[in-house]
Amino acid sequence: MKKAYLLLLALFLFSCSQPNRSSKEEAEIEGRIRKLISQMTLEEKLGQMSQFDPGQFRGDQDLKQAIKDGKVGSILNLVGAKRINELQKVAVEESRLGIPIIIGRDVIHGFRTIMPIPLGMAAAWNPELTEKAMAVAAKEAASEGVHWTFAPMIDISRDPRWGRIAESCGEDTYLASRLAVAMVKGFQGDDPSNVDRIAACAKHFVGYGAAEGGRDYNTAYIPETQLRNDYLPPFKAAKEAGVLTFMSGFNDLNGVPVSGNEFTLKTILRNEWGFNGMVVSDWASIYEMIAHGYAADPKEAAEKALRAGVDMEMTSNCYVSGVQQLLDEGKLNMQTIDRYVANILRVKFQLGLFEHPYTDETRAEKTILCPEHLEVAKEAASESFVLLQNNHQILPLSSNMKSVAVIGPLADAPHDQMGTWVFDGKKENTVTPLVALRQKLGEQRVNFAKGLAVSRTRTTEGFAEAIQAARKSDVALLFLGEESILSGEAHCLANLDLQGAQNDLLDAVAATGKPVVAVIMAGRPLTIGHVLEKADAVLYAWAPGTMGGPALAEMLLGETVPSGKTPVTFLKTVGEVPLYYNHKNTGRPADYSNWTYLDDIPVEAGQVSLGNTSHYLDAGFEPLFPFGFGLSYTSFAYSDLRLSTGSMPVDGSIDFSVTIENTGKYKGSEVVQLYIRDRVGSITRPVKELKGFKKISLEPGEKQQVTIRLNANDLAFFNGTNYVVEPGWFDVWVGPHSNEGLHAEFSIR
Repeated sequence: MKKAYLLLLALFLFSCSQPNRSSKEEAEIEGRIRKLISQMTLEEKLGQMSQFDPGQFRGDQDLKQAIKDGKVGSILNLVGAKRINELQKVAVEESRLGIPIIIGRDVIHGFRTIMPIPLGMAAAWNPELTEKAMAVAAKEAASEGVHWTFAPMIDISRDPRWGRIAESCGEDTYLASRLAVAMVKGFQGDDPSNVDRIAACAKHFVGYGAAEGGRDYNTAYIPETQLRNDYLPPFKAAKEAGVLTFMSGFNDLNGVPVSGNEFTLKTILRNEWGFNGMVVSDWASIYEMIAHGYAADPKEAAEKALRAGVDMEMTSNCYVSGVQQLLDEGKLNMQTIDRYVANILRVKFQLGLFEHPYTDETRAEKTILCPEHLEVAKEAASESFVLLQNNHQILPLSSNMKSVAVIGPLADAPHDQMGTWVFDGKKENTVTPLVALRQKLGEQRVNFAKGLAVSRTRTTEGFAEAIQAARKSDVALLFLGEESILSGEAHCLANLDLQGAQNDLLDAVAATGKPVVAVIMAGRPLTIGHVLEKADAVLYAWAPGTMGGPALAEMLLGETVPSGKTPVTFLKTVGEVPLYYNHKNTGRPADYSNWTYLDDIPVEAGQVSLGNTSHYLDAGFEPLFPFGFGLSYTSFAYSDLRLSTGSMPVDGSIDFSVTIENTGKYKGSEVVQLYIRDRVGSITRPVKELKGFKKISLEPGEKQQVTIRLNANDLAFFNGTNYVVEPGWFDVWVGPHSNEGLHAEFSIR
């Protein structure tokens, strides 16, 4: 075993001071916070610690009276500058202390201009574009009075059955961490008090993406080594980026619900990371600790959440009903309550709500759905598309074709195109592929037949029209996938095949003999082996948002070129779950030289170990598509991998340089990916880990040398006791995806 070298604890302890604030300004804010708290009654303190949905009140007057009495610190699910200003006026001008309320909203992947779902944006592998997209979302939401979004969701998600994988950045810790920083910066900017910015919220802290069986709200069992190495880093990256708030989740983590988990919320978030922002519970997740069997009643639920460090309770009333008795019983002290109130007030000061509580009611009209925002949405959609198959280079479509058939339940589904978890987007603002293709080609060159009413339709009554449309066209474009309601929170699936009669529709169209291009719109990676067999080309479009139609039309016609890469492993069958690229090796790793397939087994064979490797007899050991995979209309060649040094100290770095050449005939973008493997560790290490990437654009015939720097501390991991960088030998691959690349080796001394 290697000798472990401890990293300095300082690498893992960062302050959360806000950019652009001097020490004097921060001291002044802390002084104002202390003064306010000294004037507050317990009821007013608990008001600050409570977030409510307007529907929890009997009417408008009831809500306004509660605000006036200081019983409401935050409201969610409210939108509209005029309405919010009315309520803010009550808080600021009519309540005893004039503390503004903070308005929270699920602005997950856009406000009115809807971007691709987060999993789709992750497929773009473009943090700069992601930041730009979230800045658009923040600007539009802020123009309607929203101060705070419950995003980004940065749960590591390795089970596509889980509906909320759509909201995630996928399976990889490094990619999710890079995108977490981008989203926080997009929402908050350099100065969260700017009128165009809103507070971000890192959720769900922590382990929600590992819900057992892919069932929402379920239990997660994650050893501490895996928790710290895989699930916590994106949250730490968000904290270091200055995220103002965290959200505790619904799930039970190793026997303790995370909304009452002192280890994650107090030991790690507060003590180790030094986070001094606000923690809000998820919807009624404090009260739900009773159903978990972790608290006997609301009072005990409040006690455990407060001990763990949840500052604000979302929608339930455990704090309001239980805190006075907890104080009387000596189970809680006022200093704890004051500290949590201070965390909440600090965020309100950082957002500038005390100085500028009201929203200019004329801003929304000039901001929402403006041309610049729509262009960002189209760019984000275009870069999210992943070309999975392109037999005979059928794409891009020939300019000489006379007509195209546009077929399928997702070809003209403006609501479903927006994807899951959209509260403010409107389908009338969505441009579908059918509309965009008609605009590009003209009505006469587009033969449209829906084929199926929706993705779940099981009848074949629309097939005849679809077949007729295909027969009279040069190529059939099939828009398949899943409706938006089939992914997202509480929408988990045990079967990941195309729903309804979609595969039958594909078979019927393919039987015409016309070339078939399948465009899949979905909130998760589906099992699409049958689609690959029947379609000449497959383009995975996720749920592409408001401008998905124009982005798809441009790509199908060759005006843009695919550059997306899978942010999650695609499975052959749901029975392979969990299957992800950065798994452990096992003592008997599978490869093609020593595995047995189901049909190879003789009848009445003796009971033997059949190859002695870790694989499935019926599915093998490799995925349908690996993590990081994506084709282009052009091609790229990798050559001349060079290392600046073959060995570095534990505080050193290595530059990896590789030459990329565009060997095709289209200008295109490539995501150059760097993976490493730590060959021997004090605990077993993954077979590969993404540690760097760069997205570059090349003209046909152009070459570019790409350099990615790897610091020794990028190789740190938690070994069960400490974070360590261990000396030894490492493999490195630089290539187009996780299963392919130029190989070299280096050491840490």
